[in-house]
Amino acid sequence: MKNRLYFVSNHPKAQAHAFQAIENEQDKIGYYTLPDQDITPILEYADKIPQSVESIVIIGIGGSSLGAKAIYEFVKPVNDLKRTLYLFESTDPIDINTTLKQIDLDTTHFIVISKSGTTVETFAIYKYVYSLLPKISAYTFITDQGSPLDKYAQEVNANVLYVPQNVGGRFSVLSSVGLLPLVLCGIDVTSLLEGAKRIKESFFEQGYMQEPLLKKAVFYAKNHARYNINCIFAYSESLKYFCEWYVQLWGESLGKHQRHSAFHVGLTPIGLIGPKDQHSFLQLLTDGTRDKSITFIKIENFEEGMTIPDISLPHLESLDILNSISFDTLINMQCDSVIESLDHEGDIPIDSIMLPKVDAYTIGSLIYYYELLTSLVAELMDVNAYDQPGVENGKVILKKKLQKTKR
Repeated sequence: MKNRLYFVSNHPKAQAHAFQAIENEQDKIGYYTLPDQDITPILEYADKIPQSVESIVIIGIGGSSLGAKAIYEFVKPVNDLKRTLYLFESTDPIDINTTLKQIDLDTTHFIVISKSGTTVETFAIYKYVYSLLPKISAYTFITDQGSPLDKYAQEVNANVLYVPQNVGGRFSVLSSVGLLPLVLCGIDVTSLLEGAKRIKESFFEQGYMQEPLLKKAVFYAKNHARYNINCIFAYSESLKYFCEWYVQLWGESLGKHQRHSAFHVGLTPIGLIGPKDQHSFLQLLTDGTRDKSITFIKIENFEEGMTIPDISLPHLESLDILNSISFDTLINMQCDSVIESLDHEGDIPIDSIMLPKVDAYTIGSLIYYYELLTSLVAELMDVNAYDQPGVENGKVILKKKLQKTKR
């Protein structure tokens, strides 16, 4: 994984401060240690799931589902996976019914994930599914130790795994939250963690990734009022759900009151997929308000070997320039052309990330890169990256509304 910055950001004191701050918080923030964890218990538990199980279903929302979905959808096109992953992420009744029609309850294992153990959406769906399949062995629960869900699981003698201590939901994909469903589908989670560990070591041991991460974080934080929208422009359909994961990570971590002032700050995340969004969003990026920074993500080698045939079409001879070009080359030329055009504007901050290939190691690297970047930017913007008081307020109001319906 390579990161090239097209903007200049030289603030050595701010970079040193940010590095020291997140190096210090490794003792109390749990996600930093996940690349080094012993996953033997997760692998051993996964081996106990019957071979007759054909589908894995996550019942969870936000940080409980987005990370696993992002990884699964990234590697699925290039892997022959042994099980299919489905997700219940919404209380939309049409979506629930549509997903249920795609699975056979008798050959499905459900993973119910709620860090707090009281997530309304998750338990609304779980209650409905449980009414259809009241066989507790068909469920695994993942939650915080001691949560109401943990107590329920113990009461009904169900299988329960725990979210590691001090790992927030949106930072939990490399824990049991993401690893269990992924390994059950046949994804190489050892390689996934190795990719994350490579980025961790490179950053904390003054490797090649330290400087671009620090410079990028400082630029975002120092210019957050001017460039308050950050776009990922990913040139691969396989990164669509990674963009969804990034939107939650970035939005929920950085949209806060500052710790030492009354100011509201934040960076609004937008996920785009190239080249199709060149035909929807690029015009706004090029000629719209100068309030956006853009990160392009490319894949160096798609390993598909597909080439445009050497065919000339009547009246379309001008398009013979496409002949014999590989699709790998074409999509990256499209990306590079957009980068060059935006760089020419001179006042649009851009950078690019080159991923070597589509595999578990690569997506593990990218996920950990963005988790580190989020922590760095939060520190420099003087916000707590790991809480979500705005979300919690909405949950309280919803529960009050639900209580009123029972009166």
